[in-house]
Amino acid sequence: MDGANAPSGNPPPFKKINTTGSLENVALEIAAARKSAVELSSVPSKGETMEMDNFAAARERELLAEVELKRKIRMTPVSTDDQEVRRQLRAFGEPITLFGEGPAERRVRLRELIALRDDQKFKKPDLPMPAAKKDDQMDAKRASEVNRTWYHEGPPGLKTARLWIAEYSLPKAEERLKSQRKLRQEGDAMTSRRAMLQEQQTTIRTLANSHSQIGDTRPLTHCTFSPNGKMIATAAWTGLCKLWHSDSCEEVRTLRGHNINMSCIEFHPYATLSMPDTAYGCMASSDHAGVVLWSLVSDTPSASLSGHNCRVAKLAFHPSGRFLATCCYDSSWRLWDLTKQEELLFQEGHSRAVYDISFQCDGSVCASVSLDCFGRVWDLRTGRCIMIMDGHQRPVYSVNFSPNGHEIITGSEDNCVKVWDLRSRKCNYTIPAHTNMVTKVKFEPNRGHYIASASFDGSVKIWSHPNWTPLITLKGHESKVTCLDINKSSATILTCSFDRTFKLWSPE
Repeated sequence: MDGANAPSGNPPPFKKINTTGSLENVALEIAAARKSAVELSSVPSKGETMEMDNFAAARERELLAEVELKRKIRMTPVSTDDQEVRRQLRAFGEPITLFGEGPAERRVRLRELIALRDDQKFKKPDLPMPAAKKDDQMDAKRASEVNRTWYHEGPPGLKTARLWIAEYSLPKAEERLKSQRKLRQEGDAMTSRRAMLQEQQTTIRTLANSHSQIGDTRPLTHCTFSPNGKMIATAAWTGLCKLWHSDSCEEVRTLRGHNINMSCIEFHPYATLSMPDTAYGCMASSDHAGVVLWSLVSDTPSASLSGHNCRVAKLAFHPSGRFLATCCYDSSWRLWDLTKQEELLFQEGHSRAVYDISFQCDGSVCASVSLDCFGRVWDLRTGRCIMIMDGHQRPVYSVNFSPNGHEIITGSEDNCVKVWDLRSRKCNYTIPAHTNMVTKVKFEPNRGHYIASASFDGSVKIWSHPNWTPLITLKGHESKVTCLDINKSSATILTCSFDRTFKLWSPE
């Protein structure tokens, strides 16, 4: 056999397969290659070997790899957002665009780039996250933290205060429950209680305006009776607190210690009773800057509580008189030890300003309400939130505990008053009380036989307990009613308003 006809030792060159066509074309080329490989393998070599089988097998593997690559390119997911495609190309170190390249061609190039680099170990690089996706992730993170419980380390005196509150409240709770069981077991006691309730509600229906007095030159924001019922304290936007005789509405003293709008003033639980008038802390008042303490014989503050960085909306004394709670616009409420004039607790939990707080009669728990439309009940002995009052559609402005220790009422900007049960931890009743926001709600302080609600619609309404029917509507103010209080020693009701007056409503 001459040299022209002898097969050479090198494999014949193969035609390059076009990998940009369809899978059907590639499959046809593989079949043609297999056929040519069979024909070539039938030609014997000089050494009587069949080396062409090895070349055909290698070519077949090459074609199958190309088919697999095309399949991988087709299956590679790529974003349809052109900005995202550009970010990924930049992360790979490739040009974000080529001359004459459009969004579709750019996606094809990115898909091929990912498929070529993916050898089952390749991972996409960390790409800069779009701002919208970052916001979504932050919202999801905040949502996941809603039900997470976290704790702040308190001062050394906090544990001592919690133990003191537990020792104070447990005997009172035991006594209260014992009296309630006795009342429930004795039929005669229940009958007399119903008769007393009917008599009191009949008396309430005869309430009429007995006194009206101009309290200041600007709107009055808060009013309250002293514990013995013989004095009235008012707070106004002028920054002045004034004390009045409750029987004649004559001014006793003007307290000067605030320079801006006042929001609240409260008497110590034992002021005018067993507490000396000269003692500091007989009263506490708040404004947009902080809290000051007063005695009953001086017109200047006797002490102040420093540490508030924003407006103080409301404050409340603990039933023991040792502690004071303040509601702040920084979404927290704080507990102060008046014996040391130091902050014991900085309690977070609300997402917006805390507007009002109320202590249970035993002193073991308190309830706070906020402009975030929620209320929370806190166990002062452990620091835990034991109940969330979720039901109002608008900000909540007032909260009050019943003398029975387990009922709570709240007033909101949604014009409703809700009644909550601490035992079942749910809302028992909703009263569509007013035609404007409810600014103050209050239980009758002795037995809780009725509740009173004040509103920006200019009225005060009295509701029976426990069937929550309306007893009487008190109308006389010419503007929004901001606050009310009920005298413990009588059925007299005190109200104040934006019309700069406070009024007394007594049975006829």
